[in-house]
Amino acid sequence: MATSVPPSEARRTGRSLSLREIEARVMPMMQGAQYLGFDYDAGSGIYTLKFLRNGNVIWVDVDGRTGQIIGRTGQ
Repeated sequence: MATSVPPSEARRTGRSLSLREIEARVMPMMQGAQYLGFDYDAGSGIYTLKFLRNGNVIWVDVDGRTGQIIGRTGQ
């Protein structure tokens, strides 16, 4: 996903939650998985968090404005 505006800029203008806020909502649901990192699409305001569990990659898409999980791929 391409990032045209850094998350800090989106946050400053009130359009997005911080990465820490997003991680605090998602991490408790991903017990047993290793957190690998994130991507942020400024155009859509979507954070994509990447995890690894039992050799499988799991992608969790989160609406940066609301903190709601809007998609998940992998096991």
